[in-house]
Amino acid sequence: MALLQQRKQELISEYQIHETDTGSADVQVAMLTERINRLSEHLKGNKKDHSSRLGLLKMIGQRKRLLAYIQKQDRDRYKALIGRLGIRG
Repeated sequence: MALLQQRKQELISEYQIHETDTGSADVQVAMLTERINRLSEHLKGNKKDHSSRLGLLKMIGQRKRLLAYIQKQDRDRYKALIGRLGIRG
């Protein structure tokens, strides 16, 4: 379920704030969203995989905390990020 290095680089270059940014909250949210989407697809076919479901819930909680942090820092950046990722309604 891990992201491939090439896909990680694509996400980093797409969501980075400045040229050398590799771990800002925006990039972390984008990577978590990618992993959440992949794991959700996996769980559709493997309904009894409870350990992966627990990991999914932990990732969703982590993403929620990061999004709350971004929202508290800069509301416009938060709205732009959730719009680009297609999350939260």
